[in-house]
Amino acid sequence: MKLERLLVVIDAEHDRQPALQRAAELAGRTGAKLHLLQVEYHPSLEGGLLDSHLLARARDAMREERHAELTARVADLREAGLDIEVEVRWGKRRHEEVLARIAVLQPDVVFKSTHPSSALRRLLLSDTSWQLIRRCPVPLWLVHEGPWRGRRLCAALDPLHSADKPAALDHQLIGVSLELQRQLGLQPHYLHSLAPLPRSLLFDAEVAQEYDNYVAQCAREHRDAFDKLIAQYPIAPAQTHLLEGFAEEVIPRFVQEQAIDLLLMGAIARGHLDSLLIGHTAERVLERIECDLLVIKPNGKG
Repeated sequence: MKLERLLVVIDAEHDRQPALQRAAELAGRTGAKLHLLQVEYHPSLEGGLLDSHLLARARDAMREERHAELTARVADLREAGLDIEVEVRWGKRRHEEVLARIAVLQPDVVFKSTHPSSALRRLLLSDTSWQLIRRCPVPLWLVHEGPWRGRRLCAALDPLHSADKPAALDHQLIGVSLELQRQLGLQPHYLHSLAPLPRSLLFDAEVAQEYDNYVAQCAREHRDAFDKLIAQYPIAPAQTHLLEGFAEEVIPRFVQEQAIDLLLMGAIARGHLDSLLIGHTAERVLERIECDLLVIKPNGKG
């Protein structure tokens, strides 16, 4: 993964901009160019009794004012030597404007701050972060508001592809981890969780008697697949972790216990209904972690 051109989504409704701070820190170390994108919208300037030309002028005036404010905000960063472009656009559906600009700018990574979001807003697909997790075609770095130690990362792997992820996605995650280790000095760890069928769900007595053998066989299959994947890379055993439990429970606990600063997860596009009712594992994990999350899609897919 390259770190040469970074797109930062500015949240107009929040004063603090963790994504800008994180991207600026990385740009200072890598020499990357920053493109700041702020999407403005106010329903009173969209229609009504005012003449359309007056509305257009009012929208332009608002965009120019916000552009000046954002430019002034990053003046110190520019003086420090960072290469920064500032852009303010108008759009009712923020994520659609962001995705449109991604298609044009082709950034290496998109940075977006995360903020509390209600379950109802996620259900209605109205939150930009959730939309970008599903649809952003390039790596998406979701920045958690808090201190950045920049020491350790964790890549959540799925070598048996139980979540229907393609095999190549695990290799992408490992490759990105090694690249971030090289460029940023982050110490990588590699985690895989396995969750055998609970004994309580086995209603057949004969099957239940074989439960221990089933659990042992399941563990062997996951261990063999995990070891086979890791063996292809210069990864020390101490960096690998095979833990039992559901991913949405194991991953947040590991992140907290190991003081992980950046979690890497793969995500694939799912059907609309599935996304509504279930959501990606990455989304469920994001609700429980207090670190940055880097979401990686299969190459060439959004």
